[in-house]
Amino acid sequence: MRSEKMTFERARRLRRELSLPEVIFWVCLRGRRLNGLRFRRQHPVGPYVLDFYHAEGRLAVEVDGAHHDLPGQMQNDLRRDAWLEGQGIRVLRIAATDILDEKALEGMLVTIAEMARR
Repeated sequence: MRSEKMTFERARRLRRELSLPEVIFWVCLRGRRLNGLRFRRQHPVGPYVLDFYHAEGRLAVEVDGAHHDLPGQMQNDLRRDAWLEGQGIRVLRIAATDILDEKALEGMLVTIAEMARR
């Protein structure tokens, strides 16, 4: 129970401290702006906090900054993705730098909408 409370508290803190790419991405998703799909930001699931989550489609979208390229973090991401997939949640990882590129962002949004509908 204590761990669950800590996860919710961390999610609240992360909602207040979004990175620039996360803010841009949230503007594209919030209020069902992406094809009427409802996304949540910094959503707790088990011991993890998902950057963005579409519950109906069981799709997590993770925005990865440069630190995700570090060997230790890559292992953590693999472990986390495996746990989420074991819960029936598909994980899509996108680079934070791609969100800052308007053309790349448009393409990602199309892909995310397609994945969410499956």
